[in-house]
Amino acid sequence: MADCCEDKSCALDALQKRQASTLKTVLWINAVMFFVVLAMAIYAGSAALLSDALDNLGDALTYAISLYAVGKSVQTKSRVALFKGFLILAAGAAVSVQVLYKSLHPETPIYEVMGATSLVALAANGVCLWLLWSHREEDINMSSVWHCSRNDIAANLSVLLAAGGVWLVGSPWPDLVVGFALGVLFLWSAARVLRGAISTLGAPAVV
Repeated sequence: MADCCEDKSCALDALQKRQASTLKTVLWINAVMFFVVLAMAIYAGSAALLSDALDNLGDALTYAISLYAVGKSVQTKSRVALFKGFLILAAGAAVSVQVLYKSLHPETPIYEVMGATSLVALAANGVCLWLLWSHREEDINMSSVWHCSRNDIAANLSVLLAAGGVWLVGSPWPDLVVGFALGVLFLWSAARVLRGAISTLGAPAVV
């Protein structure tokens, strides 16, 4: 009998273990950051920061269901990616509603809290992006996870930019503009993930 490491099954098993290990790590990072960023968003009264918190929550859920998809068939991975696309879509819709509410009830957020929190979140998501980099083209499951993590970096930088804008003009509008931009980013990313998932739904049933 050939040694396990002489055929593809050994390499595939090792790949799946690496994927699961990475997903567990980024799941915990995003779960912790959700509570941290949410608390700071409420304290600061920031729509952009609240959008960032919702992004962390969506990512934590995304990583959890991505763990389920590791080692499953192409069809299962595609269905999971489809679900993740709808999660991102829901986050974009939630952000849009929040921005609309804040536009009708403007409140100048605490820019110091926004800036400090965005820097902490940027460091955490930078670690996640680094961990996921090598997995970004392995399959539809890990590719959709990569898109989520990349969005996190953009969101953190946007919140930092919003904090600077609020400090500069003393108005809530930079916060609202960035919140709106993040909502658009979520919707664009959702469309991309959904297209990728739909395009692979008819693929052969292999792992």
